[in-house]
Parts: sequence; C-alpha cells; structure tokens
Amino acid sequence: MTVTEINRVGLELPATPPFDFAHSLRFVRGFPAMVGEQLTEGDVLTSAVRERGTLAAVRLRAAGGAGVHCELESAQPLTDDVVAALADRLSSYLGLRDDLTEFYALSAGDEPFRQVVSRLYGYHQVSFPSPLELLVWAILGQRVPMPVARTMKHALMAACGNEMVVDGQPLRAFPDLEQLLAMDAQRLQGIIGNARKAGYIAAAVRQWAELDEGFLRTGDYDEVRERLLQITGVGPWSATFLLIRGLGRMERIAPDKEALRAASRVYGRPVTEAEFTELAGRYGAWQGYWGHYLRFAG
Repeated sequence: MTVTEINRVGLELPATPPFDFAHSLRFVRGFPAMVGEQLTEGDVLTSAVRERGTLAAVRLRAAGGAGVHCELESAQPLTDDVVAALADRLSSYLGLRDDLTEFYALSAGDEPFRQVVSRLYGYHQVSFPSPLELLVWAILGQRVPMPVARTMKHALMAACGNEMVVDGQPLRAFPDLEQLLAMDAQRLQGIIGNARKAGYIAAAVRQWAELDEGFLRTGDYDEVRERLLQITGVGPWSATFLLIRGLGRMERIAPDKEALRAASRVYGRPVTEAEFTELAGRYGAWQGYWGHYLRFAG
C-alpha cells in the first residue's frame, strides 16, 4: 500500500481594514456560479485550487486581526513560489487589498445606500477565484440557463481530474491555463456538448495566454477593455463582467437589467438607465463597488 505524504503550510493573508470575513462567507454561500464547488461550514471556507501545476486544498478563516488565516494542504511540494502564487491569488479572490475608505466616504449623503453600507460594512468584493475561470464561465453562461452553464462547467472540471477529498468531501479545482491549453475545440465539445461554446473557449484560452494579467489589473482601463473585447466570445457585457468580477477593476459599471433592479430596490423607486449612470457617477472610480454592494444587498 502506498501512503501519500501530505504537505501543509499555514500563512496569514492581511486585509486592509475594515474587513469582515463573515460577509465574505455569506456571499460565497449564495454565489450561484460556484454552487457545490466550495464548502462553507461554520466560519471556515474550504476549496480546492490549482496554481502553477500544483493541486492544493485551501481552508480560510478569519484571523485574529484584520485578515484571513489560510491553511494549505497538498500531496505535491508546496514550494515558496507556489505558496506565494496561491497567497496572491487568494488575496485577489477575497479583495483583501481593497481600501474601502474613499468608497465609504463617498456614500455620505446618499442615505439609501448608506443603509446598505451599514449592513455590509467591511465586506470586500469576493470575485471569481481567477479571471481565467470567469472568462470560461462568461462564455459558458451566454444564452443558456445558469443550471445548464453549471453542468458544463462541472463537466469540464471533472474531465481535468483536479479532485481532492477534503474533510471527507470530494472537491474539484478549476483547470489551470496549461490544462485548458491542452484541449482543442473537438475535445472541449466532447466534454461540454456544445460545439459553438467549445470553439469560443479553445480560441479564448489561447488568446488569454498571450496577455499579461498584471497589465489587465493595473493598465489603462480603456486599453484593457479594448484588449478584452478582442478575445473570441467576449462582448461588451462579458468585458465589463471580467473587469469587475475577475480583475477587480471598479472604475465603471454598466446599467444592465439586474443592476437596474438592484438599484430600484435600494432606492425605493424605479431607476432608469440615465438615473443609474448619474447615481454611479457619485462614486467615481468606486462605482463598480457601488454596483456590487447593490446586488449583494438583495
């Protein structure tokens, strides 16, 4: 019988205060795009991730101060570069480096939204675990019901075999770039059962591999958006989705139907596209956060 050695590393992921991990957990529990992919029991968030070819289990819980305590487990070596890459990825996923001071200050005088801020105080946006995962999800979700998109996504994850048993529960990590690059359109079609989406994903992944994620996160907004629009299968809505929920770019927000409904609920009246744009303008470079808070407020 072969006994697999498990490598373990613990680390602290600091957060810019104010930060409340309880809000992060609540968001994850209700996040429809990742149903069944993570465990949230008590005050612990558990998932499987793949980074730099290493499959690891991740347990996250609130640290004593402002931040999150992270426990990593893997049958593969947890080298310094892998741990650093995972720490960076998880910090981005939980928005830990976001400084909300200016955002909260801008809400002064906006009484309906101040009530939202009061309820969600210390919530840092939980995005997708990686912008690559969001890119694939955006393509899978186009013009199909969400349960259908989830089924295709889970089939893709299963095909890559990134499974770990964590606390007695099987969890799968989303495939990394190298795994997706190894699949052509025909192989993807056999997995997800949709030729059009398979072709888009195969092309989009190859185009993504040529991009610099650092530039996407910090470069000129208009240049980044234009570059995203050049990716196969990415239109204006998907580009905005990628910018906000994948890359943490909060500078702008578009008034889609869901955003208008959320604003109407919070402000207690039907909000038109013109009014939405005016309200968002108050928040300047934080209008993406404003829109995200509106949606999360329910």
